Amino acid sequence: MTAEQILDHIEQYRQKMMILASHSSMVDNEVVEVSSKLDILINQYLQLTKSRSLKDSRAL
Repeated sequence: MTAEQILDHIEQYRQKMMILASHSSMVDNEVVEVSSKLDILINQYLQLTKSRSLKDSRAL
Protein backbone atom coordinates (compact mmCIF):
# COMPACT_ATOMS: atom_id res chain seq x y z
CA MET A 1 0.00 0.00 0.00
CA THR A 2 1.33 3.46 -0.86
CA ALA A 3 1.56 6.35 1.58
CA GLU A 4 -1.28 8.08 -0.28
CA GLN A 5 -3.51 5.02 0.00
CA ILE A 6 -2.77 4.73 3.70
CA LEU A 7 -3.64 8.41 4.17
CA ASP A 8 -6.95 7.83 2.39
CA HIS A 9 -7.71 4.90 4.70
CA ILE A 10 -6.70 6.96 7.73
CA GLU A 11 -9.15 9.67 6.76
CA GLN A 12 -11.95 7.15 6.14
CA TYR A 13 -11.42 5.48 9.52
CA ARG A 14 -11.12 8.83 11.28
CA GLN A 15 -14.45 9.96 9.87
CA LYS A 16 -16.06 6.62 10.72
CA MET A 17 -14.77 6.80 14.28
CA MET A 18 -16.07 10.35 14.72
CA ILE A 19 -19.51 9.40 13.42
CA LEU A 20 -19.69 6.31 15.61
CA ALA A 21 -18.50 8.20 18.69
CA SER A 22 -21.04 10.95 18.14
CA HIS A 23 -23.82 8.35 18.30
CA SER A 24 -22.44 6.39 21.23
CA SER A 25 -19.37 6.80 23.41
CA MET A 26 -15.62 6.60 22.96
CA VAL A 27 -15.59 3.33 24.93
CA ASP A 28 -18.17 1.61 22.70
CA ASN A 29 -16.71 -1.63 21.32
CA GLU A 30 -17.16 -0.60 17.69
CA VAL A 31 -15.53 2.80 18.30
CA VAL A 32 -12.60 1.10 20.02
CA GLU A 33 -12.20 -1.35 17.10
CA VAL A 34 -12.18 1.47 14.56
CA SER A 35 -9.79 3.45 16.73
CA SER A 36 -7.44 0.46 16.92
CA LYS A 37 -7.50 0.05 13.15
CA LEU A 38 -6.81 3.77 12.83
CA ASP A 39 -3.79 3.40 15.14
CA ILE A 40 -2.45 0.56 12.99
CA LEU A 41 -2.84 2.63 9.83
CA ILE A 42 -1.13 5.64 11.40
CA ASN A 43 1.77 3.45 12.52
CA GLN A 44 2.04 1.94 9.02
CA TYR A 45 2.14 5.42 7.52
CA LEU A 46 4.80 6.60 9.96
CA GLN A 47 6.96 3.53 9.33
CA LEU A 48 6.63 3.93 5.58
CA THR A 49 7.44 7.62 5.56
CA LYS A 50 10.26 7.18 8.07
CA SER A 51 11.94 4.51 5.97
CA ARG A 52 11.44 6.68 2.90
CA SER A 53 13.05 9.70 4.56
CA LEU A 54 15.99 7.55 5.72
CA LYS A 55 16.55 6.37 2.15
CA ASP A 56 16.31 9.94 0.88
CA SER A 57 18.82 11.21 3.43
CA ARG A 58 21.27 8.43 2.53
CA ALA A 59 21.04 9.44 -1.13
CA LEU A 60 22.38 12.90 -0.26
